[in-house]
Amino acid sequence: MKVRFLILLSIAVLSNLPAQELDTTPYILDHHQNRLDQFSREPMKTGQIIFLGNSTTEGGQWSDYFPDQDVLNRGISGDIAHGVFNRLDEIIERQPSKLFLLIGVNDLSKNIPESIVANKVDDILGRLQKGSPNTEIIVQSILPVNDSLDDFPDHYKQYAVMITNQLYKQICRKRNIRFLNLYLSFLNDSGRMDPMYSYDGLHLNDKGYALWVKILKKEGLM
Repeated sequence: MKVRFLILLSIAVLSNLPAQELDTTPYILDHHQNRLDQFSREPMKTGQIIFLGNSTTEGGQWSDYFPDQDVLNRGISGDIAHGVFNRLDEIIERQPSKLFLLIGVNDLSKNIPESIVANKVDDILGRLQKGSPNTEIIVQSILPVNDSLDDFPDHYKQYAVMITNQLYKQICRKRNIRFLNLYLSFLNDSGRMDPMYSYDGLHLNDKGYALWVKILKKEGLM
């Protein structure tokens, strides 16, 4: 009930927020462009498995984790949902067999309202379903954060993550898309990102990626 109230509250706040105040540009623009240039140089091939998202995805060694699969890493550190939406043409052209999406935490750090983040993810899913209808899409929940770690970037807010994940779940139900709740598996007893899995309360360490891979295998997704 409390989460539902917060969702309704965020939508109410959104109605009074001028659109021009929203910063919908990805962080680290030079890196963003460098990654896009790198992607453009890779051979075009269809039927691959794509991991799509921000630094959490970029940091994963997906082809090493799944050496028997044809896997592409399409994570860009600092990316947001608007950035992913704007680079979907290359994804759709590849007609992936399966796509794992994890995005949104950077949007929230820019104070983009939860409902706008969720709406943009809905737009992403709509384009994917229309442009690559045979792709199996898995939307992964945003991971928890932990502001008690020394190097934590303090503009990331856990309550916003919780609200956005609930909105993602609703969107996936509407679109008949698999929603994978990673969030709960990474929590410690205090309800934050377990320091065992992260070096700064936001980004994953090797144990964090190992847990992620374990979940994907356990769920029969890889």
